[in-house]
Amino acid sequence: MTRFTVKAPASSANLGPGFDAIGLALDLWNEVDVALADQTLVRLEGTDGSLLVDRENLVLTAMQILAEEHGRDLPPLELTVRANVPVARGLGSSAAAIVMGLVAANEVLGLQLDRSDLYAVAWRMEGHGDNVGAAVYGGAVLAVPGLTDVLTLRQEARYPIDAVVFIPEMTGATAAARAALPAHVPHADAAFNLAAASGLAVGLLTGNLDAIAAGMHDRLHEPYRSRLFPHLEPVRTAAREAGAIGACLSGAGPTVLALVTPHCVDRVAEAMSAAARDADAPGRVSALAIAEQGARVVW
Repeated sequence: MTRFTVKAPASSANLGPGFDAIGLALDLWNEVDVALADQTLVRLEGTDGSLLVDRENLVLTAMQILAEEHGRDLPPLELTVRANVPVARGLGSSAAAIVMGLVAANEVLGLQLDRSDLYAVAWRMEGHGDNVGAAVYGGAVLAVPGLTDVLTLRQEARYPIDAVVFIPEMTGATAAARAALPAHVPHADAAFNLAAASGLAVGLLTGNLDAIAAGMHDRLHEPYRSRLFPHLEPVRTAAREAGAIGACLSGAGPTVLALVTPHCVDRVAEAMSAAARDADAPGRVSALAIAEQGARVVW
């Protein structure tokens, strides 16, 4: 084995109503350099902290899990992780770390597993398939329990669409965001989300921007999580009024994501930035393309 690099993209989950089901890969990448060594060593680079969760590096943990599942031992490795995806902001940093580790272990051990095999392990580790599905496959995906592979909603640039994200300085914990959700929701809200998520999936699949716009509305989690993130409603509203196709909380937050056509990128970015300032929410706005490809090895 020679030295190689694995890249995995950031991702935005839910896109409004697709709770734990719809994921979108974004053109912002975490990377890990992998090389044989005398002893295992992990170096962490990047301006947004590490990929450590409970003092355990998810890249190395994923590598060890895949090795154990196939009765193999990892050789000593030197891993240099570059964390470009902001941590604890709802942009799939943990999913990218898990997927990078699985892809790297598959290469190191010569297992020759396909993407669906790696996706299944990633889903078990993450607990839901939206972020990891987007990180593995790229584009937009639909993760359905009971299916061994994702349903690809978009994996080629068949229609023009970009993302604009407001990334607050504050962080958000997925556990806290889930704890904010009620145990029961009204039947009318469940029915609304079923229709919205279906329309969103069809819109992403076909490029019907009206369906995407109508679909990016939620009643199951955003109304409750907005209490944790007061900037959500003003930033989301500003994005839509400035011409965004739709806007939503990205994953468990606190990032807000808008989907836009290319000619609206600057106008929507300026509106989201102004709304965040008015809401006294420090952060930054970035324009990101959709990552049409998922995780991959670079030699």
